[in-house]
Amino acid sequence: MSPSSTFNDLEQKSALNGSCDICKSADCLIHNNFEALLNSKLQRSNIVIKCKKGQQFIIEGAPVNGLFFIKNGTVKVFRTGINGREQIVRFAKPCEIIGHRGFGTQEYYSIGAIALQDTELNYFSKEHLQEALLENPKFAYNMMLFYANELNKSENKVKSISQMTVRERVIDTLLFLHRKFGNLRGYINLPLSRKEYADYAGTTEEQVIRIFSVLKKERLITAQGKKIGIANVQLLKNEISEHNYFLDT
Repeated sequence: MSPSSTFNDLEQKSALNGSCDICKSADCLIHNNFEALLNSKLQRSNIVIKCKKGQQFIIEGAPVNGLFFIKNGTVKVFRTGINGREQIVRFAKPCEIIGHRGFGTQEYYSIGAIALQDTELNYFSKEHLQEALLENPKFAYNMMLFYANELNKSENKVKSISQMTVRERVIDTLLFLHRKFGNLRGYINLPLSRKEYADYAGTTEEQVIRIFSVLKKERLITAQGKKIGIANVQLLKNEISEHNYFLDT
């Protein structure tokens, strides 16, 4: 299945260029392997897809046809649970990969993905990615390390969540978003609804509203609509320090 038939509602363009100017991060899989991939079919097949805020570009249960690398913007990755309830798996920002868990032996995506703001994505087809991995041992090795790191993060998150109270899970979510997206004018630089906080923390919207109210009374956070600010990061860290909050970055 081609990108044009799968993403016909999204703006696309060819992304043939001679350099990776998205980032210079030592942790970026694409940036670190760009020279090796420059002359491969993977680079020649690279397409940029533009999503508007709220657009879904991966549909849960759809056939796997490739993976996506975020050039700019922010993405919500989710899966559907019992009774159709949404569970947010992760939030992704520029230089992160989406859809990689469907790549390999799975035929269908186990997750869905929605742009939380206007977003540009590099799309790599499954077929060309497989060819690039076979042609380039260094890229294949780095991809293996990437998957090992992702698995380690997932296992740590499952372990922590199973041992946390609801309040601790909400605090962990606040600290995670603070670490990942930083501050903008005193507020976490990713405005989310209370439901989205709940869907990530594995609780209910009512519980999040209640806990936010308590945290505000304790002067640990501030709130203005969707915008949440952390008034005292260290006190929140201390509250969940035994769960190693810093493992998921």
